[in-house]
Amino acid sequence: MSEPSPISAGGRPRVRVLHLYDRYLNIYADRGNMQVLTARGAWRGIDVEVRGLEPGEHFTPGEHDLIYVGGGQDRDQQMIAERMSEDLGPAIKAAVEEGTALLAVCGGYQLLGSHYLDTTGVHQPGVGLFDLSTEAGDGRLIGNVAIEAELPAIGARAASTTTIAGFENHAGRTSLGASARPLGSVLHGNGNDGRSGFEGCRLHHAIGTYLHGPLLPRNPELADWLLAAALAHAHGTDAALLIDQVGTVPPAVAALERRALDTSVARARAERG
Repeated sequence: MSEPSPISAGGRPRVRVLHLYDRYLNIYADRGNMQVLTARGAWRGIDVEVRGLEPGEHFTPGEHDLIYVGGGQDRDQQMIAERMSEDLGPAIKAAVEEGTALLAVCGGYQLLGSHYLDTTGVHQPGVGLFDLSTEAGDGRLIGNVAIEAELPAIGARAASTTTIAGFENHAGRTSLGASARPLGSVLHGNGNDGRSGFEGCRLHHAIGTYLHGPLLPRNPELADWLLAAALAHAHGTDAALLIDQVGTVPPAVAALERRALDTSVARARAERG
């Protein structure tokens, strides 16, 4: 059992975010994603505390409510792969099994599978959280992407089907295993491999995806789902409803988010003719 997240001074709910290897896996506006989570929490009276983790450091399953893994340069990803697999693999898997939310983007997504065979032929070991493997292909898959994804229920918070959009730029071709569930079906773009019609992977409250650019500013529904999952882990499943009931997002921000999502979908559609 995890220890419940403490309530902030003044009775505000609190969620604890762990940003893995934030100095190295941060090339896709990953800190911007953290800022979105912090802002969307603050608008609702929820404190979001973000802590980084350096190579060689460890964490205990249950002491964080959401884990974030970003993307990195090839050299940094090679260096991180072995450390993550050896130092953090069991803790990441145990954390997700006991209810911790997780978001992994691009290189971070690849490193949570069984392995990644990169463009230089180096076998990068994976954590094995997701039933998938990745091998570099000929050329890169680049462009805007739109997918249809189902975000599952969290306690009394209902499931939803939503459009998620972003930008992809990856050499990896990711193959899902028999037990893997994709994050969504590709509407426009390449997705995991450019052939299967699937994008990303989902397990419990953990999500892996190639979409960035960054991801969360243009996909507020996904950001709120992650916050709801983190709240459920921190304070019990009923707390997931706080994301819908407490406070409001400024109307001007909501309008800008909608325009960003609509523009991203339109670009993905136009690129596919």
